[in-house]
Amino acid sequence: MKKTRTIAIAAIAASLAMVSFMSCSKSKKDGGAYKYGKVNIPGKDGALCGAPIYIAYEKGFFADEGFDVNLISADTETRKIGLNNGTIPIVNGDFQFFPSIEEGVNVKVVDGLHNGCIKFVVRPDSNIKSVKDLKGKKIGVDEIGGTPHQVASLWLEQAGISALQKDGEVSFLPFADGNLELEALYSGELDVAAMWDPLGSVAEKAGKVKVIFDLSTDPAFKGKYCCFLYASSKLLKEKPEEIAALLRAYRKAQDWISANPEETVDIIISGKYSLIEDKELAVELIKSYEYPSKAARHAGKQNVESDVEYFVQALYDIGYLKSEPKAFSKKIYAKVDVDCCS
Repeated sequence: MKKTRTIAIAAIAASLAMVSFMSCSKSKKDGGAYKYGKVNIPGKDGALCGAPIYIAYEKGFFADEGFDVNLISADTETRKIGLNNGTIPIVNGDFQFFPSIEEGVNVKVVDGLHNGCIKFVVRPDSNIKSVKDLKGKKIGVDEIGGTPHQVASLWLEQAGISALQKDGEVSFLPFADGNLELEALYSGELDVAAMWDPLGSVAEKAGKVKVIFDLSTDPAFKGKYCCFLYASSKLLKEKPEEIAALLRAYRKAQDWISANPEETVDIIISGKYSLIEDKELAVELIKSYEYPSKAARHAGKQNVESDVEYFVQALYDIGYLKSEPKAFSKKIYAKVDVDCCS
């Protein structure tokens, strides 16, 4: 009997130990301790290409790396302020941040996120066929200074058309709601709508617009990161291990998306992260963004630093940057050792 009781007690102890182990091992989203606590990350803009943020959140990659992430809405200026003072550790964005860095915003490019995700669309009966037809036209964007605006500016300037409002060669009109931007295009208030996916692609498939520019296929942008990850310089200096941990979470998400585009779309649609219901189209778009897998990174298929240099030079050539390109490229890029504290 004593032996039996000893065995029973041992079994209970082992069971309790297992329960304790399982409680500590379950997702930190279920109430466990977070090594780095709560952080705010912009992730509510509705862009389909923000998939790594949604997936890192939903699949627990942020939590696994020690973060209790709160996804927030934040326009470009709010992101700059948050990065500058360290209240926002990391954001995704295009080269629209480069001029701001030159003006003193303390952020660094720390990684690449994905390739092209922006389209410029016109009405089906429009006689606008290329950038050369845009002089004197009204172009809709989500915000002045945002990514579609900056992409349009570079496209225009490279064709010899001034994108500066004061020069009057084109007009940019901001629409915080992409659906309202499309309505303005349909009604004739706009000549062109510069849009994040998926709205432009959904409208194209429905036959309501035609595409005159696709960031993923245009020769000046194809095969290059259109969106980078920017980290707060303050946190890079004071808490580099946190930035490294965030980058690990993003990379886990990119790798997972690369291998699971259909399931990625299921998560995005069910979570209402982006306004798209056409799964087939969404999968097609997700694949076109070419999120880098672990294998692709190892093979060196894309180089973040060289893409930074390319866009710095392009912005310098059209007068949007004043700094010497090579020196400025080195200044704004920081190579982070993502395995430093894993």
